[in-house]
Amino acid sequence: MMIKPFQTLIVAGMLFIAGAGLPAFASETPRAVATGAAASDDAARAQALLARAVAAYQANPRQALVDFSLVGPYMDGDLYVYVVGEDGVMRASGGPSMVLVGRDVRNLKDADGKLFIGEMVVGSRLKDSGSMEYRWLNREHGRVERKLAYFQKVGDAIVAVGYYIPRSTPQEARVLLGQAVEAVKRDPKAAFAKFNDINGGYARDDLYVFVVGIDNLVMYASGASPRLIGRKVDHVMDINGQRIYPQSVQLATAKASGGIELQYTWLNPVTGMKEHKTTYLERVGDYAVGVGYYQPQPRN
Repeated sequence: MMIKPFQTLIVAGMLFIAGAGLPAFASETPRAVATGAAASDDAARAQALLARAVAAYQANPRQALVDFSLVGPYMDGDLYVYVVGEDGVMRASGGPSMVLVGRDVRNLKDADGKLFIGEMVVGSRLKDSGSMEYRWLNREHGRVERKLAYFQKVGDAIVAVGYYIPRSTPQEARVLLGQAVEAVKRDPKAAFAKFNDINGGYARDDLYVFVVGIDNLVMYASGASPRLIGRKVDHVMDINGQRIYPQSVQLATAKASGGIELQYTWLNPVTGMKEHKTTYLERVGDYAVGVGYYQPQPRN
């Protein structure tokens, strides 16, 4: 039976607590969505697990469905296998979504309201394999984050494995900066209010906007450090003693737009870890506007 709309939130809370979920179909070619060795490792693990699962399903579908639902054989850390039929019915899952096995879950929504399972089913009719992206609660971090799932169609079934994407890309940071700059040009006060609102459309996973006054070094907006808003930030330093915001203003003042970068070490609001960060800057009138992306610390 179909899951009723009012049940969506409850069901969603049970689904995907520990690993990959059932995301919205994105494209047949996995796009570069994360930086650093950790993300690459997760992607490789997910692809390897999917390859094993597909081989098992092709050899013996009935036994594979049983094995996918067991703890151990087809689990790799927080990764697990799930299978959805062309009809949208959950056939197997090695994660919390096992409670939905046997049910039609096509109207289940992600955090952005997408009917992601339904879209996945439709997308699999166009391409036998590919990748899908959606947004879901990462219980470990206590935040809604992006997840990327790799899938492959085998007969009338869709086999998939996914992982959380902990870091945004340089390109995504540049895009958000461009949008923020245009917003400040239109109406600075309205833009600052949106930048400071976690639901304002400018806080995206580990990406956020900050704005510092050129002349007074006052923080007008920060999507990650609300305690700094309205305060002078000339003495705020990273863990290496680098004064971030005075340097941001100096760089933005020296070059009005394009190609301005500042590198430092800062807390990633998603991972909760201090990581290398590269921030892109642009001057808009009396303000320095910045958006940066994170990279994991190199392994010893």
